[in-house]
Amino acid sequence: MKHRIRTRARAQLRRIPLRLRLRRTRGRLLRRLLIAVLLLITALCTAAVVAYRLTDIPEPHPETVTQSTVFVDDKGSYLGRRGPVDRQEVPLSQVPRYVQDAVIAAENRSFRTDDGVSPRAITRAVLASLTGGEHQGGSTITQQYVKNALLSPEQSLSRKAREALIAIKLDRTRSKDDILAGYLNTVYFGRGSAGIQAAARNYFGVDTRNLTVSQGAALAAIVNIPSYYEKAGSDPKVTATLKARWAWVLDAMATSGAITPKQRADATFPAFRFYPPGTTEGQRQYMIDVAAQEAADRLGITEDQLARGGYTVHTTFDLALQDATTEAVKNLKTGKTGKDAKGTTLHTAVVAIKPGDGAVRLLYGGSDYARQPFNDAVGGAVEAGTALDPFGKVLLGAPLTDLRKTAAPTPLKLASAYATVAANGVYATPYTITKITRDGRRMYTAHPSTRHLLDERDVFTVTAQMSKTFQAAVPSTPIPSTPVPRKIPTPQISFTAGAGGGITRRTIWSTTQDSQLTLTVALFADRPGKKKNTTVPAQLPNNPPPTESAEETAAQIWQLATAGR
Repeated sequence: MKHRIRTRARAQLRRIPLRLRLRRTRGRLLRRLLIAVLLLITALCTAAVVAYRLTDIPEPHPETVTQSTVFVDDKGSYLGRRGPVDRQEVPLSQVPRYVQDAVIAAENRSFRTDDGVSPRAITRAVLASLTGGEHQGGSTITQQYVKNALLSPEQSLSRKAREALIAIKLDRTRSKDDILAGYLNTVYFGRGSAGIQAAARNYFGVDTRNLTVSQGAALAAIVNIPSYYEKAGSDPKVTATLKARWAWVLDAMATSGAITPKQRADATFPAFRFYPPGTTEGQRQYMIDVAAQEAADRLGITEDQLARGGYTVHTTFDLALQDATTEAVKNLKTGKTGKDAKGTTLHTAVVAIKPGDGAVRLLYGGSDYARQPFNDAVGGAVEAGTALDPFGKVLLGAPLTDLRKTAAPTPLKLASAYATVAANGVYATPYTITKITRDGRRMYTAHPSTRHLLDERDVFTVTAQMSKTFQAAVPSTPIPSTPVPRKIPTPQISFTAGAGGGITRRTIWSTTQDSQLTLTVALFADRPGKKKNTTVPAQLPNNPPPTESAEETAAQIWQLATAGR
């Protein structure tokens, strides 16, 4: 019976036109489809909410928060750094607003108003991953910070989804300024620079707070392809390409009101520090070696801890004088530097100290740190010869007493001895650090260590022995029995001595000084000894005479050092 009913129903249905049948079932199908879509959306939303709640914001990778220690000269000019990563963290308050706006204009113009993600960029990335296409960029600044500092560099759909979730959560739990500060302190700018502070110094030789509008726009433009743009200033093609992108960033800033039309019109493409660094930068490592050891000692930490600590070490060095000395030594009239055909190596060491204070203004330890990391200025055992003869008739106190016990004092110790004479008998312990700071806090401040070692009669005796003018008058000029007023400025005196004589000259010392500076130039030579890894003194070239060369070099450096008085 039931079979007959079903058969009759089918027959009747077949008699109904197809169009009418579809019209009757359309509503039911649409309702079912709508229900399915709503269920899918509900499931996806539920999954997203659960995933959001289960997603934690990870801590930054250790390498992204590791900071280097930076060394600067007495005027704040950048000397160099120590540390595995060239990065120093700075608060956003030290980043000019126009530099912040330049980065936003270059990387994510909706940063101040978006939710931490760009749906369009995410869609492109998902499609690229699903189709096996090229990886897509266009992430927001928040996503870039998450990718660079909080997640691995892995390129996958799941990692991209996690990046988006963390970015959204980060945007909702932290301020835009905090996110921007984290980004600026971790993003890579090329030239080994992680973060805006290292970039400002490596590209322009300034601190972040001193960046101009043009410099800030240039750094913002570099972030796009840092490995390519890092050659700006030395590669004409790269420079031209960056200049076009720099102009594009400035135009965007002007359009958004971040800079005024006048600022845009006045902007000129900035000059970059040459890249790769020149030879004088390698020479600076001698200074950094000495300063790093002293800084670590003052802080009571290891040099490795210092390098990773994010300190700023303010030194006593005069960088302009140091670089000028490097050029002056290149022109020394002693023949070629380095090793000759007989294996003899020529060396030059230069030290300048502030008498009565001990601040080391100049420390030239060798021509090339890469080839010779040993510092001739502070570690070179140079034959004294007649260099200590002026002290022969006076009683010395510690630490100068040790000078008479060694036949090979270092140039630094010899310079400090003569600085004592220039300071009317006041010995000052040499130092290279004036202060150490971190995060704006002062961690160490130098206080000169001095002691009175020579009385006025001893000072007069040594000075008389040094001065050619005084030497002739010494036999008939009585040494004063009453103290000489200490406020009388010490006149400029030059003194040259050495080891060996005639064609066997092995060392030349030339010291020039007054009450404000003591400068010592040492020329010497050595050759391989009979035992492995040993050296023995060797003869200096005789054409031109080494004494003449040392005195001319000392006079040239002295003129450079005292030109600004």
